[in-house]
Amino acid sequence: MEEQGGRKVPASVAEKLYAAADVIAANGLEKTKIEDIAKASGVPKATLYYHFAGKDEILAFLLKDSLAAIAREVAAAADGPGRGKDRLVAVITVQVEHTMRRPGSSRALVGDLGRAIRLPELASAAQQAFYDPIARVLEAGAADGSLREFADPQSSAISIFGAVMITAMLHNVISTDQSERDVAASVADLILKGAETSG
Repeated sequence: MEEQGGRKVPASVAEKLYAAADVIAANGLEKTKIEDIAKASGVPKATLYYHFAGKDEILAFLLKDSLAAIAREVAAAADGPGRGKDRLVAVITVQVEHTMRRPGSSRALVGDLGRAIRLPELASAAQQAFYDPIARVLEAGAADGSLREFADPQSSAISIFGAVMITAMLHNVISTDQSERDVAASVADLILKGAETSG
């Protein structure tokens, strides 16, 4: 499990902390107290202070741990077999599924994105988890003819990621009957076909 402040955070503690992501997402980090995190996660306050200097470190840990998990899944989809177009759909599917399965950490990431991207290790982790894999499949798709060529694949990747992340998050908060796969297919269809008619 991830090291934090020189101490290894046990998997049992890390997994419980994800319950606190919902509290942080709902209240914002500034209004969330360590007591709120302890109550939501079931991790005693003393244990939290043993592993973390404060709530900023807890949020950073949650985001880094979540980003590391999705980075592995996304990299496997981006670097898997198939044409660039098929791999783009696979990457979108992984990102939608991850976001919808962990709504608290996803909302906390977006809610505190300004704080997160000021932390170099989190900015790098976000780039590895989201933008770089999409840019790679855009380039692969242009090379194999399954996608059009993008002048700036990295910038296009950021736009695609924004559409994927916000769509998945909104499906968590609105009443929807769509499964994670349905949402992913809908986003992929829009990204691949666009909204403009061929005429």
